[in-house]
Amino acid sequence: MIKVAPSILSADFSRLGAEVEDIRLGGADYVHFDVMDGCFVPNISIGIPVLKSLRKATSMPIDVHLMIREPVRYAEAFCRAGADLVNFHVEADSEEKILEAIGIARELGKKTGVTVKPNTPAEAVLPFLPLVGLILVMTVEPGFGGQHFMHDMLPKIATIRGYIDEKNPDCELEVDGGIDPETSPLVKAAGANVLVAGSAVFNRADRALAIREIRNA
Repeated sequence: MIKVAPSILSADFSRLGAEVEDIRLGGADYVHFDVMDGCFVPNISIGIPVLKSLRKATSMPIDVHLMIREPVRYAEAFCRAGADLVNFHVEADSEEKILEAIGIARELGKKTGVTVKPNTPAEAVLPFLPLVGLILVMTVEPGFGGQHFMHDMLPKIATIRGYIDEKNPDCELEVDGGIDPETSPLVKAAGANVLVAGSAVFNRADRALAIREIRNA
């Protein structure tokens, strides 16, 4: 099953609860919640207070993508603030510390994931694969919305799909960056089943149609 996870980075924050309700009614599967610290990536976005508020406003699963340094420091706080899935960048700390962060989230009953940047090789996910429920492949450089899809990430997606099928078939494979009705067939063909889309959903008046087009293209 193909799932769509609209990224609220492209939503209207003056009416965030209504925006998320709109995508829920439109058939979205997850809310993608991008956290940026201005250090790991060159931008600052939203954090724990906004997550707490959003948790009160929706029953949708919230997919928290932590683009922050040393995420083990905040793993528990994001879990307790309302994340359903907490996603850690493998580049954000040592392997030992990322495993520690995954362990904290798992102990709190949360689904966990790991993310790889475009320049990070596919095999970087292997130490974490048995423990996570999702792997996210960035198809743009993390830190800003509205970037163009990087076609040279398609072989990496396919390689990681092979790892998943061999070692953890229940793990989902997510892609984030430049996803729209033109690029979604490419990533689906490479093996992705969760598609993050920001402007391709929130810049459309009819969010239900946008989500259907991405899912079914």
